[in-house]
Amino acid sequence: MIEFSGVSKAFWTGTRYKVILDRASFAVRPGNSLGILARNGTGKTTLINMMAGLEKPDEGVIRRNCRVSFPLGFMGGVLGRLTGMENARFIARLYGLDPDYVEAFCRWLCGLDEYFDRPVGQYSSGMKGRFCFALMLALDFDLYLIDEGMPRATDAEFNRKAAGILKERLRKTTIVMVSHQPETLERFCRSAAVLRDGRLYRFETLEEARRLYDYKAAV
Repeated sequence: MIEFSGVSKAFWTGTRYKVILDRASFAVRPGNSLGILARNGTGKTTLINMMAGLEKPDEGVIRRNCRVSFPLGFMGGVLGRLTGMENARFIARLYGLDPDYVEAFCRWLCGLDEYFDRPVGQYSSGMKGRFCFALMLALDFDLYLIDEGMPRATDAEFNRKAAGILKERLRKTTIVMVSHQPETLERFCRSAAVLRDGRLYRFETLEEARRLYDYKAAV
């Protein structure tokens, strides 16, 4: 479970404070995958980074009592000078997993062919996204953090395989996925929320969240 208790977060933009969360309290419990709807620029990535521990709150406490993944697309543990194969084996050792398994899993899911044996620093943004997604799914977490769903500019085969793995993981893990598109969330999330003006509005269903989301967008 991840629990936010009275959490506030804001940034100075140069002209004003941009509020991401204002004394927010909520929890993500095991088995109840959460989809968060938020417009671009409202703090989706900051919220996910706070869940992962990559960003600290200005006020309040964030408690984690489960294994939380790094956010999809986070490249902090991936070294550009190493190949995809070398990175996969390096990360596997850090997490105490079988390097042969993690390498084989990533190689199969990425579909990068000969590029898997080239330095990650030479990858396009789409290739890096595929590699990071594969690496995240290869590791063993209780809660997976995903910002905007599947990596952009990928082929249908990658999306098909990755979506199938995500659905399989939902049987024993939990997902928090943030997006500005409701359609991205509907396949994976049981409950939903809307992030707006520093508040997180929780709902039992995505349809309820979508009504508020669409209404706020129209106002």
